[in-house]
Amino acid sequence: MNKLSNTFDIVIEQSFDFLSPEYAELFDRSAATAFQHPVWLHSLYTRLAPETGAIPLVVVVRHRATGALAMVLPLLRIQRGPLRTVEFADLRVSDYLAPVCSPDAFSQLLDDAAACAQIRRLVRPFDLLRMVKLPDTRLPIEDLLAASRRVAMDTNAYATVLVAPFEQWRASTLDRSYQKELAKKRRQLEKKGALSFSCCGDSASVLEALDVMRKFRGPRFHAQGDGDLLQRPEYYGFYSDVALRGLGSFVRLYAMKMDGEVIAAVLGLCHRGSFLVIMSAFDIAGYKSQSLGALMFEQVARDCIERGDQMLDFTIGDEPYKKLFGGQPSPMWAVTQAGSAAGAIALFALTQAPWLKLAAKRLSDLRLQPARNPTPTR
Repeated sequence: MNKLSNTFDIVIEQSFDFLSPEYAELFDRSAATAFQHPVWLHSLYTRLAPETGAIPLVVVVRHRATGALAMVLPLLRIQRGPLRTVEFADLRVSDYLAPVCSPDAFSQLLDDAAACAQIRRLVRPFDLLRMVKLPDTRLPIEDLLAASRRVAMDTNAYATVLVAPFEQWRASTLDRSYQKELAKKRRQLEKKGALSFSCCGDSASVLEALDVMRKFRGPRFHAQGDGDLLQRPEYYGFYSDVALRGLGSFVRLYAMKMDGEVIAAVLGLCHRGSFLVIMSAFDIAGYKSQSLGALMFEQVARDCIERGDQMLDFTIGDEPYKKLFGGQPSPMWAVTQAGSAAGAIALFALTQAPWLKLAAKRLSDLRLQPARNPTPTR
């Protein structure tokens, strides 16, 4: 007979309210990332999950004595080809994934064998458990789910430490020759018309910038052969909803304009003194030689420093421009576990034959195509 925990009540709540005050309180005291923010997960579960066929699998853990939330594990059931997978709530839009829980509460759960066993039963059945984009080892999800030891992914995340004033950060972070190059590019750009940079402050400017981002990103990603999520209505709706709900607090959308027309934009999330870049777009066709991307990120860094941010996080991807801005690599981790014979075969094939990773990726992306931040044009 399966023994239940004497300390925790553990259930699956498919319709969990991520905008509830109790979740906001849990999130604030947790070690979660910006991609488990109430606004982010609310939009992901209500907008993206239904459109992509993903089924919510939200593990909710409460302290039995008080009823207070101890942990929320935001997962999804996704059918990828013949395989039934259980994954973090990602759907190709999130960069860092983690349980929503404080380190102390997580340790208490790990010490409760009955609670761990109950959680493991609730997430089954699956052919493959896939936990990717794990930023660190503070909350060892593999121990909670009795999965295999985590392994490093083949890509890193990059972030640069910000120091005030901006001029000091620029001088200590950017190569001297690169500073001169950007100054030259900016002078060239200013000669073309009235140049301005701002952070969108109302819904009209947000929607204007997002529309322009969709226009700029479409041809470029189509040429690269991997498509762009902003071209898909459900994903455009997701990013619009997040941007409008989080405007002025959780989200910043920067725009650079020439004679009043948006020529570059950067969308990002604000979390605990960091600004996390999640999407950018530039009018490369109209300004091929002006390094719009680099000039834009220079201005983003300036604004972040003036706001008191301590970190500019370029998130996942090994694009060379991130190092030019002082980005330091951080490893990303993945945990996988087979839950059936079919899952074991798939997992073995992926680890033994690297070329199959590409085939598996294409299979998994039949409905969920990837989107990465483009490298700023130099």
